[in-house]
Amino acid sequence: MASTSIACSHGDGQNIPQLLSDKVVLTPPYPGNRRGAVWAESSLAQSEWSIDFEFRATGPERGGGNLQMWYIKDGRPQTETPSIYTIGAFDGLALVIDMYGGQGGGIRGFMNDGTTDYKSHHAVDSLAFGHCDFSYRNLGRPSKVQVKQLTDSFEVTVDDKRCFASDKIRLPSGYYFGVSAASADTPDSFEIYKFVTSSAPGVTRELPRHDSSPQQPPPPASNPGSQLNDQGSQTSSNAQFAVQFTDMQNRLQALSQSLDNIFREVQQLSTKSEARYQDLLHRGSSSDQLNTMNQRIQSIETTLQGYQGQFSSIHGVLKDSHSTLNEGLTQQMTHIISTKSPKIGTFVVVIIVFQLLLAAIYVMYKRRRANGPKKYL
Repeated sequence: MASTSIACSHGDGQNIPQLLSDKVVLTPPYPGNRRGAVWAESSLAQSEWSIDFEFRATGPERGGGNLQMWYIKDGRPQTETPSIYTIGAFDGLALVIDMYGGQGGGIRGFMNDGTTDYKSHHAVDSLAFGHCDFSYRNLGRPSKVQVKQLTDSFEVTVDDKRCFASDKIRLPSGYYFGVSAASADTPDSFEIYKFVTSSAPGVTRELPRHDSSPQQPPPPASNPGSQLNDQGSQTSSNAQFAVQFTDMQNRLQALSQSLDNIFREVQQLSTKSEARYQDLLHRGSSSDQLNTMNQRIQSIETTLQGYQGQFSSIHGVLKDSHSTLNEGLTQQMTHIISTKSPKIGTFVVVIIVFQLLLAAIYVMYKRRRANGPKKYL
């Protein structure tokens, strides 16, 4: 069987997966909203196979993200760091590990024949053909996922416990494996420790296993499975120490990079705070003007208090004048009405004379009309 290795690592432009001595870090612990993926450079020629997949997810209490294991026809898609919600139309299998459902996490299986566009689908979650609950975050150890494709069955197990299976799924050969991950604003860090495919007992091949420690070549043997076992047993204690030292160094480098990013952000915040402080000091230089204005207001209040007595005296004078005017005007109007008004008797005589005059005029009018010539038609 031809060996399979990592073709290359892909990020989102801001994050490149880190290949360490014993793992691949797809998404870092800081910052969030990062993507990473690794893809096989050759396809799987066998129709029956098994995958041993180990990963670890760590993050804060409310962290989030998702991890996908792909087995698709054309290998790396146009979106090099896809998720099940952004890949579009693919042909093959996708296993998704995320916090869907809000019950501590789970693993779901999706299949597509290239006709369904997952990116534009209105309900991608409803397309899962199998699922099980799987609490995978912050366990302190790698989680184990095993996928088996046999002639008459397809099975997924998690930590040696059966997750879901089907006797109706038959995946063709010639497809490519890949693993991708994406983190949220509050990120989870996804680390791949093992990805081994087996087409027969004892015949394996690894995907994202990267080891910088020196290894002794395996002795010749007729059984490939025993070759791999002998190779692991021949690693010396010095080589193991070198592996641990290299891993520690890589971890320290990653931690140092994260601390540098935090320190850079702290410096930016400090610069902004200093600018705001200087602005406040500049604004505080106008306190002399405020003191001068306060003194002027106090002098105006003192002047108004001095005029308060004068205003009171003016108010008293106006009140007395108003009272005198009201009393005098009332007396004058009473005198005028009592002395200048006509007597009631004269008024009655005038009315009677006026009525007699009207009566006389009316009698004269009737007589003249009666003595006048009459006209007949």
